[in-house]
Amino acid sequence: MKIGIFNNETSESQRVTKLLRDEIERAGLEYDDDQPEVVITIGGDGTLLSAFHHYIDSLDRVRFVGIHTGHLGFYTDWRNFEIDDLVDSLVQDSGQSVSYPLLDMHAVYSDGSVENFVALNESTVRNITKTMVCDVYINNQLFENFRGDGLCISTPTGSTAYNKSVGGAIMDPTSIGFQLAEMASLNNRVFRTLGSPIIFGSDAKLMLRLRDDNDHVITCDREQMRQKNEKGDRHLVEVTYQVSDKRISFAQYRHNNFWNRVKDSFIGGAK
Repeated sequence: MKIGIFNNETSESQRVTKLLRDEIERAGLEYDDDQPEVVITIGGDGTLLSAFHHYIDSLDRVRFVGIHTGHLGFYTDWRNFEIDDLVDSLVQDSGQSVSYPLLDMHAVYSDGSVENFVALNESTVRNITKTMVCDVYINNQLFENFRGDGLCISTPTGSTAYNKSVGGAIMDPTSIGFQLAEMASLNNRVFRTLGSPIIFGSDAKLMLRLRDDNDHVITCDREQMRQKNEKGDRHLVEVTYQVSDKRISFAQYRHNNFWNRVKDSFIGGAK
């Protein structure tokens, strides 16, 4: 089995990386960053997000494993002192895995160009200088006219990330769908939106058609997408979201209960 390692630059992550490489070699496993079957990320959820996008074209043959070297993460199941146990699991690997849905993003620009992205956690659309105004279509039918800071569209696994901070709901990660959450919407006698998160099923299509012609920012997993062409004169016109045909797979060597992780992360020892 071919093992790849993707780490952040902290001293602890680099220490764990060196230790892990030594143990992988000692166990007779093959180290291969170019065509791995299992990618081990060392850092936190941000590191795993970076690894996901690095191997985005290999998702059909790659499984991920996360080691966290800082705070607890939702994608990192192993601690930095469990290297021996992890390597034992790699040696005994039988292909066991769990997979989760991803989010397809289809962005159309004023110059006619089109870009496609895939998000593991979420995408946001905002206007950085003024109130964002856009028409929200669900399955090609106009649902509402939104005015506010922006909109957050998240996957089930990403629902505990930025989505939660803007008031979105937490979704069971085994569900297939995605979610729309409002960011500081304007609701008064003149302007009205639904004012609550919307959870879509597996076949739904969400389209955001922007009214203004400048200063919009679109992100994919918190990374801002390029807004300008070579002439610097294009702007975002429309974004469509739906469940992706791709999925992310994790090597499931032990069971980590999602709802226990939610409780530990957001509630802790409160009674």
